[in-house]
Amino acid sequence: MISTKQFALGILAASLLGGAVTLGGFKVFFDNKPQTVVSQDKNTARLATLLDKNFIIPDGLNFVAAAEIVSPAVVHIKTSYENVTSSRSSDDPFEEMFKQMPHGKMQPRSSSGSGVITSEDGYVITNNHVIDGSENIEVILQDKRSYKAKVIGKDPSTDLALLKIEEKGLPTLKYGNSDEVRIGEWVLAVGNPLDLTSTVTAGIISAKARNIRIIKNTDNAGAVEAFLQTDAAVNPGNSGGALVNLRGELVGINTAIASETGSYQGYSFAIPANLVKKVIADLKEHGEVQRALLGIAIRDINSQVAKDKKLPSLDGVLVESLGENSSAASAGMQDDDVILSIDDKKTNSVSRLQEVVASRRPGEKVEVLFRRGTTEKKVTISLKNRDGNTDIVKRKDNKVTNILGADLASISEETSEKFGVTGGVMVMKIRSGKMRNAGIKEGFVITHFSKNGRRDEVNSVDDIKNALMKAEQNNESIYLDGVYANGEKAYYPIGW
Repeated sequence: MISTKQFALGILAASLLGGAVTLGGFKVFFDNKPQTVVSQDKNTARLATLLDKNFIIPDGLNFVAAAEIVSPAVVHIKTSYENVTSSRSSDDPFEEMFKQMPHGKMQPRSSSGSGVITSEDGYVITNNHVIDGSENIEVILQDKRSYKAKVIGKDPSTDLALLKIEEKGLPTLKYGNSDEVRIGEWVLAVGNPLDLTSTVTAGIISAKARNIRIIKNTDNAGAVEAFLQTDAAVNPGNSGGALVNLRGELVGINTAIASETGSYQGYSFAIPANLVKKVIADLKEHGEVQRALLGIAIRDINSQVAKDKKLPSLDGVLVESLGENSSAASAGMQDDDVILSIDDKKTNSVSRLQEVVASRRPGEKVEVLFRRGTTEKKVTISLKNRDGNTDIVKRKDNKVTNILGADLASISEETSEKFGVTGGVMVMKIRSGKMRNAGIKEGFVITHFSKNGRRDEVNSVDDIKNALMKAEQNNESIYLDGVYANGEKAYYPIGW
């Protein structure tokens, strides 16, 4: 009979033997059969045991490589406004992205933001609201080198701006394809929040084509908002910084936060890289954005709209109306058509459609899939600018258009006959500006302009622009006369 002591010793010996066998088998198995995983970029990485000093974390599970690539190309931007009254109202949506300063007091002011180096010779992307109205702009690199910057161009409609510093051989970021970014994908936000330089935070893409109605009071053809939404932490000072994927590619420019306190509360928003790339290229080459338009008024489709219009589904964007001689009208589209996609990119929201079109230029052609009733159709549309042609818009032309606060377009022969005129230019859209102040309404056809007792015919948009530029230079008044569709004639003074 086995004693209690013998039994206990036997159990202990068996336990030790079993443990040794288990450890030995564990070591043999992992020494001879290392596991592998596939990272996000489909490259296989070795996953060794925790006891292996050569343990490698798969690319898709860490942010080290991306952070090392990106950080040197993200700069700190400091701006100053010497002895001026604060131009930011208390309801300015970008106010909280800056240091709080007393309103209405004459004093030196400063603000802080971020930027992304886009070329080795010193071009820097940032937000328009970071540098708007500033008198001095300082760009500070990660290695603490500092430069004075000049503004090459800015676009309030997308809240983007392009700066230039005089240096060579700078680190840069490669553009990624923001159309390919997927909800749930890891991203990094890199910038200078709260004056904490070269800060990296991580999160995921939470949504795409988000319109938060933060870009207001633009002088251009209306705001374009189709933000990438992320939960990567972004705070005041991050504006203009980089949003990158785990390959270190630029997928967005951090622009705004959703907050009731002015600090990060869970969501931030970035301008998608495909739109950034196009706008920045235009600013670099022309100093002005070459904005393409379909020439339509559109709205999102909800259940009520679908019911009222008897639509078979909630897909797409509804065409409410088409402009005279617009790109879409010329291609045969009609009111109540539903645009489903552009160049095979689904357009299930107004913001997404605006993003796709805003990344194109006048003169480019797009393939539009739309539904009329229950029938799907496809047309190729040649995009035009807001003047109804494909000419390059120059800064001086844009200045006049912005001062007027209106979109103008030459009229067709059919419209000329309808209005009983031989030429003219139609006021397509009115925003804030001199035309609205004068009382001009949309649909007015300008047939003549008068100045210093001389009355000249208007046959093109350039006729109006040239006359207005000369009047502005000489600080003269100019008079516009024409007719509305109902036959009413009108005469309006434009002063400077």
